[in-house]
Amino acid sequence: MLNIKNGLVLYGPEMEPKKANILIKDNLIVEVSAHASGGREIDAEGCIVSPSLINSHVHLGDSIAKDIGDGVSIENIVKPPNGLKHQLLTKTDPHNIIGSMRSSLKEMLETGTTTLVDFREGGVKGIEQIEKASKDIPIRKIILGRHDSFIKHPSFKTGSEDLNADFATGIRKNSLELLKYADGVGLSGFGELDDRVVEIITETCARAGKISAIHAAEYEQVQRNSLKNTGKTEVERALDGGFNILIHLTAPLNSDLDLLMEGEKSVVCCPRSNGALSVGIPPIKEMWNRGINLLLGTDNLMFNSPNMFREMEYTLKLTRGFYKEYFPPVEILKMATVNAGQALNLDIGCIQEGMLADIMIVEQLSDNPVLSLINRTESKNIIGLVTDGKLIYIR
Repeated sequence: MLNIKNGLVLYGPEMEPKKANILIKDNLIVEVSAHASGGREIDAEGCIVSPSLINSHVHLGDSIAKDIGDGVSIENIVKPPNGLKHQLLTKTDPHNIIGSMRSSLKEMLETGTTTLVDFREGGVKGIEQIEKASKDIPIRKIILGRHDSFIKHPSFKTGSEDLNADFATGIRKNSLELLKYADGVGLSGFGELDDRVVEIITETCARAGKISAIHAAEYEQVQRNSLKNTGKTEVERALDGGFNILIHLTAPLNSDLDLLMEGEKSVVCCPRSNGALSVGIPPIKEMWNRGINLLLGTDNLMFNSPNMFREMEYTLKLTRGFYKEYFPPVEILKMATVNAGQALNLDIGCIQEGMLADIMIVEQLSDNPVLSLINRTESKNIIGLVTDGKLIYIR
C-alpha cells in the first residue's frame, strides 16, 4: 500500500482542492480523507496532488522529424500517402524511429503524462514499433492504428453505391487484423477516405468494443471541399460514420457544434499544433458552453514537445485572448485529466475512491493550485509520479 499524506488534493470530477491523505491499495484509490492511514508513507506537504496527465492525441512516430518542414503547407506536411512526414517515415531506419519514440515517451513521464493516445501509422508493423519503443517504460498506451488500404483506391467508382466486394472484404479483414493489437482505429481525414470505407471501419470497431477516431474540420478548406464533394461537412460525415472521438474541430461550419452536442461525442483540441500550422484557433469556449466533452493533445511531434503543461498554458491563455473574456482554468486541467478518462472509458483522470491510482505530486508554487500547475510547473517541480498504483519515481 501507498499513503500520500498531507497534500492539497484535487479531488473528484470537479477537482475540488482539499487537504487529505490518499490511501492506495493494489492499483486503486481506496480512501481519500484527512485520517487515511497505513502503507508506505509519502509526505506531500507543500504539494498539489493531482491526477496525472492524459495526452489524448499524439503522433509518436513523428519524433524522428522534429522541427522539419516549418513553413510548409499542412497538405504537403501531413497528408498521406505523400506528405513530408510520410516520406520521412518511409525512408528512416525503423531502429531510429523506435529510438526517437522511446525518448519522447520518457519525456512524457518526466512531464507528468502517464497515458497517451497514439495515432499509429504503418499497420501492424507500426504497432510493433511502439511496443518495442515502450518496453520497460511504465506508461499507458492507447494505440489507434490504421492501414494503408484504407486510403482511396482505384476500385472506387464515382456515383456507384457499392464498393468492389473484394475490396470491402479486404477493408474489413485489415480492420480486424489491426484490432487484434490496437485499442481502435485512428484515421487521417475524410480527404483520403470514402464514406463507405469509413462505415466498414467504424462498424468493425463498434462490434469489437474498440475506439474509432478521425481528424475532422482541422482547417476551413477541407470543410469546403467536403461540402462541395458530398454536401456535408466533415463533422456531419464523422457523426454519420459513428466515430467516438473527433480530432481538432478548428473550423466548424453551419450547425456542426450543435450536432456535436446532440451526438454526445468527444473532441480533442490541439491548439499548439493548429497554431504551428497556421490553420486557426479551436472554438473551445463555444464547445464548452454546449457541454461537448473536450480533451487535449499535443499532436504531432514534428511541431511540438509532448509536454502537456505547455499545451495547457497555451490553451488557457489563447482561449481567453481569443474570446476576450475569462475562461476557468480548471476546465483546461479537466481536458487533460477527467474528461479524457471519461472519453476513453477508463477509470483514470480523477482522484476518487475506486479509481485507478494515476497521480502526480507537484510542488505548489502559488496560492491557486490549478494555475500553479498550468502556469508554473516544470518537470523539476514534479516530485513524485504514480501510475496504476505503482510509484514510478520520487524526488
